[in-house]
Amino acid sequence: MKFSKKVLKNGLRVVTIPMKDNPTATVLVLVEAGSKYEEKKVNGISHFLEHMCFKGTIKRPKAIDISRELDAIGSQYNAFTAQEYTGYYAKSDAKHFHKIFDVVTDIYLNSTFPDTEMQKEKGVIIEEINMYEDLPNRHVQDLMMKLLYGDQPAGWNIAGEKENILNMKRDDFVNYKKQHYLPEATVLVVSGAVTEKQVMSEVNKIFGDAVRGKKVGKLKVKEVQNHPEALINFKKTDQTHFVLGVRSQDLFNKKSAVISILGGVLGGGMSSRLFQKLREEMGVGYYVRAYNDAYTDHGFFQISAGVDNKRIVEVIKAVLAEYNKLKRELVSKEELEKVKECLIGNMKLALESSDDIANFYGGQELLKRELKNAEDKAKELRKVTAKQIQDLAEDIFKDSKLNLALIGPFKDKAKFLKILKF
Repeated sequence: MKFSKKVLKNGLRVVTIPMKDNPTATVLVLVEAGSKYEEKKVNGISHFLEHMCFKGTIKRPKAIDISRELDAIGSQYNAFTAQEYTGYYAKSDAKHFHKIFDVVTDIYLNSTFPDTEMQKEKGVIIEEINMYEDLPNRHVQDLMMKLLYGDQPAGWNIAGEKENILNMKRDDFVNYKKQHYLPEATVLVVSGAVTEKQVMSEVNKIFGDAVRGKKVGKLKVKEVQNHPEALINFKKTDQTHFVLGVRSQDLFNKKSAVISILGGVLGGGMSSRLFQKLREEMGVGYYVRAYNDAYTDHGFFQISAGVDNKRIVEVIKAVLAEYNKLKRELVSKEELEKVKECLIGNMKLALESSDDIANFYGGQELLKRELKNAEDKAKELRKVTAKQIQDLAEDIFKDSKLNLALIGPFKDKAKFLKILKF
């Protein structure tokens, strides 16, 4: 798939991916502003600001003015916040490209943060935090970040602490946006039935006069660990949800394709080793996932699952046994080829719509400042050897890198630490 990239004098990066046979268009704005850019006293402001950007702009004073305009053309639209970025997007019939471009860029550039709306939204965000805490398969991911990184931005909750949310003021949003929502820290992506000429015409009208600022950076993640660690959250549940992870590699590591294959061997599809072991053989759980969670300066490889409370120790031992097997034995040629084609096929299936394409290219450009298409990534996956997988397993599957986060009816942390060893 062909794409183009233009960089304005003010630093704004514009990526266009024409899709002639796709009837839709997606406009996505990504900015380097997430929880890792926050100070502790305003932890949660990146996410709160994302909410507030939909509460009114100079041109569209009320939230209903934004939603009514997009709903009237059948648009799908939303926003999201992560540790290292925030995104705003709208997708519609391609004939409405100019409309969704105008709305999304208006939200990004001209939000007014009405104080009355901010006070109401505090309650909404606190309920969102409560919702995530009530979802153990979701909340256990937050616990893993806390366990790995502690009291530094990488270990804080993206949604923030409730006390912080209640104490935030309008000036906090204004100041934070000035520090981070700058053209040199932003990527604008347009995909679908549009041309580069159409896109750049709109971009130059709206962003041509935007001026650079002085972008505030983020603290480098500190990683300190000498032995296995565990974080046990007692909760009366019918099922125990856990993440068993090891410190691994960041986004820029040259072994990213290797660790993707390693994840595929353990959890890629219903024929994967852990799916077969935990669900088909042991019958202890419904889901199991395996993947490397990579960021710009840190990463961890994780196995996550929800399993029978009575068999949690047995399950953890089974997962550790699979880790060890990868260290001892080479993956067979047949299994390796199966995993490669599974990952490549799933990647391509996930790139059928214009919004998926926008996220695929936008994420690469924002975080890594590179653009690779699906075929480039497929070639990298196909080059991976069984020996590379074994070498990587030997490197990351060590006691000194091992961590367990768990939510379930348990209080005895020592019980779990006893079994956390390779």
